[in-house]
Amino acid sequence: MKNFELFLREIGISIFYVKIGLGFLLSFLITFFSVPTIIKISRRKNLMDEPGVRSSHIRKIPNLGGIAIFYSIGICTSIFAYELFDLYKFLFASLVILLYIGVMDDIVVMRAYKKLVAQIVVSALIVIGSDIRIRNLFGIFGIYQMAYWISVIFSIVTFIILINAFNLIDGIDGLAGGYSVICSALFGISYYRLGEYNYPLVVLSVIIIGAVLAFLYYNLSNYRTNKIFMGDTGSMLLGFLLAFTSICFIDIFIDKALPNIPRYHLQSAPAVAVAILILPIVDTLNVICIRLYNKKSPFDADKNHIHHKLLKLNLTHRRSSFYIICYYLFIVATAYYFRHLNVNLLLFIILLLGFAGAYLPDIIYLFKNNKKTTN
Repeated sequence: MKNFELFLREIGISIFYVKIGLGFLLSFLITFFSVPTIIKISRRKNLMDEPGVRSSHIRKIPNLGGIAIFYSIGICTSIFAYELFDLYKFLFASLVILLYIGVMDDIVVMRAYKKLVAQIVVSALIVIGSDIRIRNLFGIFGIYQMAYWISVIFSIVTFIILINAFNLIDGIDGLAGGYSVICSALFGISYYRLGEYNYPLVVLSVIIIGAVLAFLYYNLSNYRTNKIFMGDTGSMLLGFLLAFTSICFIDIFIDKALPNIPRYHLQSAPAVAVAILILPIVDTLNVICIRLYNKKSPFDADKNHIHHKLLKLNLTHRRSSFYIICYYLFIVATAYYFRHLNVNLLLFIILLLGFAGAYLPDIIYLFKNNKKTTN
């Protein structure tokens, strides 16, 4: 590999751009050619997602698309962003555990507490073992540097919430996949702008984009024989990786005063990271609040998610996903434009806009119903 890098330098080609190009292409192709085989096996062995209370589909659909995404990301990251596995020793182990738990849940449906235990183990591995944690809140609620164990507990809880939050938005075609592509692109661009030291994270973001775009080709297919869901395997894996990249993003702006590591400053870094991941955060908080208000368990299934509200307006899956992603891109643009505001004020604006988006479909639905009754 080093000889290849020297050869590229001699002919004036940056190894980074080669990794970007090949990483995207290979991750796309691996997923693209893996999914049909997974669909075939799923149909033959009846490993399908049965329509249920929360389902937005009426037929049985294969739900092991996450295996292809893992396969692609695991191979391509090991080749093109191997520095991440050197730097964060428990990253690959965490991905493998999530793969196992996700596949088990997609096939036989695991008990919630078993999934939670596995998520705690995975989160502890990456937080304690690889030291990927939120160390500083940059003044949110007056909190700056956190004590080690408080930081560890807070980070583990953050990982668990984001893994499950991303799992909850995977309710209609294209939403979880499309949103993960957008989030990865935003983090990837940010890492690229922050310099060479962060290039492995840029490559990881591009690999995720390639793998998920290939999956979306099948997930959004109009042909039932080609259709597949990512299942818990895919949603937990992507939720974990986006939590990982967001915490790495916040960590960049902490001045550690280490040699050979560039120093950056953005006081609103946590608020910007929240803006990028605003959809799963707001959707989960909103659903939990509604369930508690109705005196139900936060774990009870219902149809109070944002995507369910848009489907109630007779929108298609594609249009619902498109409108949701566009609205939350508007929030990211707002956060970027006002990134130099006080971090608490910016966080308040982001959450306010996020919850406004969650209730906008309800307002439109009431308005339409009132118009029908008056007519």
